[in-house]
Amino acid sequence: MPADTWPLLPALLLEAAVGYPRPIYDRIGHPVVWIGRLIAWLEQRWNLSASSDVTRRLLGVATVAILSTVSSVAGVAIQSFAREFSFGWAIVACVATTGLAQHSLYMHARDVLQPLAAGDLSQARLALSRIVGRDTAALSESGVAAAALESLAESFNDAVVAPAFWFLIGGLPGLFAYKAMNTADSMIGHREPRWRMFGWAAARTDDLLNLVPARIAGLFIAISSMRGFGVMWRDAGKHDSPNAGWPEAAMAGALNVQLGGATTYDGVVHERASFGNGGQPGIIELANGMRVYVRACGLLCVLSALVIAAEQYWSR
Repeated sequence: MPADTWPLLPALLLEAAVGYPRPIYDRIGHPVVWIGRLIAWLEQRWNLSASSDVTRRLLGVATVAILSTVSSVAGVAIQSFAREFSFGWAIVACVATTGLAQHSLYMHARDVLQPLAAGDLSQARLALSRIVGRDTAALSESGVAAAALESLAESFNDAVVAPAFWFLIGGLPGLFAYKAMNTADSMIGHREPRWRMFGWAAARTDDLLNLVPARIAGLFIAISSMRGFGVMWRDAGKHDSPNAGWPEAAMAGALNVQLGGATTYDGVVHERASFGNGGQPGIIELANGMRVYVRACGLLCVLSALVIAAEQYWSR
């Protein structure tokens, strides 16, 4: 474990408190947006329909190599620069916050919950459409609540636990490389014909990087509610993804609701497995799920502090 990883704890606390400031976003954007532009640029130039499947898959592998190299080098450069200052740990912590999203995930869920609780289903659907890819226009109250809970649970891994895990493993280079792969998976790691070959490497790499964090995320959710362990172990494997089912099934068990099931993307119904034993979630369950999420984030901070303390002790 690199010595530069102890700033993770202040990074987690700072990001949970303030998130990524909007004025900074408006002025320079966000690092994930920057890497997304590089991915889009590469995809437009290399993922050509006239190319063979083999060529497109090889160029997808090259894309993954470029993204991991660029992101890792950026992380190394920033950490090396920070070491020149007595307050370098603060620089690393502030930069690390850009790879975490505890605050924004909570705010997105709150933006769905508030209009839903006020009876404004159309506004709740609109808020939900900003964080999920499925069709939201015809969702019922329970459908909106379920989609928000699924997004919150899955993103707890992708945007909180996994980035923290890879920061502990590899410092800023590890964090940046993970975020690059996760962004690539979300943009090109799809099964549709356009991306199936070109995005294959991005999807498989993201699966590999999330194998351990996703299971940790599921355990954190179950521990934070002191229930859901059985549902998680039973239902996690039903998900099409080797990783997303762990936090989603844990959340279903934690709240004693049913998540998953058929949903619609671009007007096409997709049959999905269901998780959990209970009924359909509603406003109360969404609010409770947000509380579980907050406690799980707190548990991550506590365990990160213990891991860092142990590493510092044994490195003496």
